[in-house]
Amino acid sequence: MTSERERELERQVAKLQRINAALIERVESSNLPRTAPYAAFEHAALLAEQVRERTRALNQTLHELRASNRLLGEARKRAEQANQYLVDAIESITDAFVLFGADQRIQHFNSRFAEFWRPAGIEVQAGMTLEELRLLALTSGLVINEQLKQREGRTIYQLHDGRWVQVNQRPIRGGGRVFLYVDITELKRHEHAEREHALAQKSRLLQATLDSLSQGVAVITHGGLLEMHNQRFSQLAGLDGLTLPVPLPEVGAASELVDPADAQAVLPACERRLSDGRVVEVRGHPMPGGGQVLTYTDITERIRQAEALAERERWIRTITDHVPAMIAYLDRELRYVFTNRVYEEWYGWPHDLLLGSSLGDLHSAEHCARLMPYLQRVLAGERISFELPELNVGGEQRVLLRAYVPHRDSDGSVIGFFVLIRDITEQRRTSEALHQAYQNLEQRVRERTAELTRVNAQLREEIEERLTAECQLRDAKTEAEAANLSKTKFLAAVSHDLLQPLNAARLFVGALVEQEMSAANLELIQQVGHSLKDVETLLGTLVDISKLDAGVVTPEVTPFAIRELLDGLAREYRQVAASEGLGFHYVPSSAIVSSDISLLSRVIRNLLSNAVRYTSSGHLLLGCRRRREGLEIQVLDTGCGIAEEEQELIFQEFRRLPSAVSARDRGLGLGLSIVDKISRMLQQPVRIRSRVGHGTLFGVLLPYAQRLPAGQTRQAVVSGVGRELAGRCLWVVDNDPAICLAMRHLLERWGCKVIVAESETRLAKRVCLIDGAADALIVDYHLDHECNGLDLAERINGMRKSPLPVLVITADHSRELRQQVRALGFQILNKPVKPLRLRTTLQQLMAETPLDTTSEFL
Repeated sequence: MTSERERELERQVAKLQRINAALIERVESSNLPRTAPYAAFEHAALLAEQVRERTRALNQTLHELRASNRLLGEARKRAEQANQYLVDAIESITDAFVLFGADQRIQHFNSRFAEFWRPAGIEVQAGMTLEELRLLALTSGLVINEQLKQREGRTIYQLHDGRWVQVNQRPIRGGGRVFLYVDITELKRHEHAEREHALAQKSRLLQATLDSLSQGVAVITHGGLLEMHNQRFSQLAGLDGLTLPVPLPEVGAASELVDPADAQAVLPACERRLSDGRVVEVRGHPMPGGGQVLTYTDITERIRQAEALAERERWIRTITDHVPAMIAYLDRELRYVFTNRVYEEWYGWPHDLLLGSSLGDLHSAEHCARLMPYLQRVLAGERISFELPELNVGGEQRVLLRAYVPHRDSDGSVIGFFVLIRDITEQRRTSEALHQAYQNLEQRVRERTAELTRVNAQLREEIEERLTAECQLRDAKTEAEAANLSKTKFLAAVSHDLLQPLNAARLFVGALVEQEMSAANLELIQQVGHSLKDVETLLGTLVDISKLDAGVVTPEVTPFAIRELLDGLAREYRQVAASEGLGFHYVPSSAIVSSDISLLSRVIRNLLSNAVRYTSSGHLLLGCRRRREGLEIQVLDTGCGIAEEEQELIFQEFRRLPSAVSARDRGLGLGLSIVDKISRMLQQPVRIRSRVGHGTLFGVLLPYAQRLPAGQTRQAVVSGVGRELAGRCLWVVDNDPAICLAMRHLLERWGCKVIVAESETRLAKRVCLIDGAADALIVDYHLDHECNGLDLAERINGMRKSPLPVLVITADHSRELRQQVRALGFQILNKPVKPLRLRTTLQQLMAETPLDTTSEFL
């Protein structure tokens, strides 16, 4: 381009020279007049000057043109050098590289790009289009898979030789594109290996998860093949080493757990009883895309425990049916949940009609309207007692004393109430007769006094009539008191029969709570435990009140060291307070006092129970203060407190203060009544000091004793808290099979090895009584065939080199038995046994007994 410009300029210069020469020649040869030479010369000079200017300008332009040609030459060299650099750079790229121009044709590519196409017999040339290359790649078989999902301008191709290539493209200025072909075969292989490894790891984790389940799990495909199962399934089915997958009918032929029909459709929940007595719940769960997951749950223990609980419930119903009072339980919607036989016979309604029916459906509207104010009060949480006349099934008007006791859940909400009804018609008639008799007597006295001055003989006759009436009244009163005393003695006498089934039920519930189960089942078991605890408290307090009223309890006052009593109570209630989130402080004392230790223990225990029940937060204090007149045992709490005007009411039966009712208050209002009766019997007063919102102090004043009786020594207090029960071997003897079963379940949950038997003979068949390994012996006092647990324990210890620690469990609360047990060096627990107290007593009993092996506390 530069040489053409130079030639054009040279042609113009030559043309100008020719024009200049022609003009000079024309001037010289022209025939101008003589007067024109000067003008011609002047004109020629002007033309010459113009020619010189033009020549000078042309020379300047030519010079500039040569400079431009020099610069263009240098630029051409740099461009050629840059182009060579570009070619070298493209060639140095380790991956295949190609550059397309704006017309989508190849302009530059490196040798690796050519080598990429050469295996398919394709020779790449400049000028080929992108579409031509794509068609050649697909038709030649070089590319067998093209992933059309583009992401960030990237496309991945799978080649015929197994390699993978990723094509990255990017537009450039001017409309062209740059393509970079990267071999990602190793990356693909690594990703594939990682994917396979992840799948294998997930498969192992899934199998480990299934094996860790307590349920048997089997995965069934849509075609009825057993594709996967866990170890629990193998154990339940009794099959090992199955080669998967395997048709489900083949598994069903080898195991009674599996039914070949399970593969036909999703199996609904069902129970299967095996020949060995086990019961398995089978449930099918559909899977997306067909097939199902079968779960197998061993519910044998649950079924047995439910049957045992049902049997215990039958015993409780039998007991309540023989109580001479009407007992019922209604829920918050006023529906009957429980009634005893006396209640059903009073109204003449069948048992099936009562349960589940509402109060309004069975009673008249008038009767419900009379009861509604009391029902509203009890549903509001108030414990009430009232009298109400009512017609029985025979149409006879009777006076009934009704007591409504609210039942609360763990949140303190009233979920129902207990009904206790007693027929007090005879008492009312007796009272009315006495009142009428007294009124008649006064009238007669007035009449006879007016006639005294006139008829002296009639006065003696009236006196005789008066004496006769008084004798009749006394006889009627004596008969009423005897009837009431008979009922009281009946409740006091049947304490063993009442507490025996409750003891087994409490132990069963304790064993169930220790097991792992769903939150719903645990809540149900806890509700059963609360209900049993309420029944136990009701019956126990009624029996205690009856015994005190019947006068069958006689105090036996003896000197003893006060810490013998308080140390054990402190250990027990420290754990109780901790379970309720309360602090517990105990200040021991070395004083010696004079009292009945058993009755005093009941007093202090009731005061501590009340303190825990009515203290929502804070702490409790148990200690002693030395006074001039005696030693005062004090129980302090930081609870709600009691108003001064209400402090006398709390010692009445079935009385609880509404302001003191809390979420944990499920008492019957008899605890402080028992405290008051015992303190009056012992002539050891109880004092109370309280401040609303700050807490309450109860104190019991005991007289000092000079010294302990000869031969009596203070028992060493050994703390068993924190010692292990796991690994201990315990022998249990009880004539009630249900209690044996409950004991075994509960103690085994604590990690103990348990041997249970109904008699000494059966125990001897299972272990060697002389030198068999054991850490303690637990016996029931009342055994079959007029045997008792104390004699059995003495015989067993008499045969052994080293005697076993013995724990006696009994429903007999007599002082004679307690003294006999202590004289033998045994421990005693009264029924019904609380699991926490049983555990604490066993820890204390075996605190000095070393374990053969160490194990974690369960």
